[in-house]
Amino acid sequence: MQIEIKINDSYTEPKVVILTAAMTEEVNSIMHKLSDNNSRHITGIKDGKITIIDPADLFNIYASNGKVSAVTDNGEYILRIRLYEAEEKLNSDQFVRISNSEIINLKKVKSFDLNFAGTIYVELMNGTTTYVSRRYVKKIKKILGM
Repeated sequence: MQIEIKINDSYTEPKVVILTAAMTEEVNSIMHKLSDNNSRHITGIKDGKITIIDPADLFNIYASNGKVSAVTDNGEYILRIRLYEAEEKLNSDQFVRISNSEIINLKKVKSFDLNFAGTIYVELMNGTTTYVSRRYVKKIKKILGM
């Protein structure tokens, strides 16, 4: 991919033009990331207070009993969005879905253990342990370069 930036005082706001031979997944991803209507902040509720959560502070986000929770160093927050909506808001280079009910922050992973039959054991830096479901093992192995 080539990137070119032209500075011109006549523009009052940035303009992005994508030149491509065909619509690809990469082009769709770029469009999605540049979209104004795709707010990147996540808010959570803890002790009756709404807090803006910095994605860099997240260890994992999971769905359980009809609620979506986000885990940070400051504790656990209840989110008012669905898991797939959280996944869309987060940087796909840093956050990855490991099961139908969980997303992890790759920068907060302490280790992956591939010794389990059909799944991958994941230990996060906060001591939480979880598993990659069989459905997502291939995706994780690709991300890890295996």
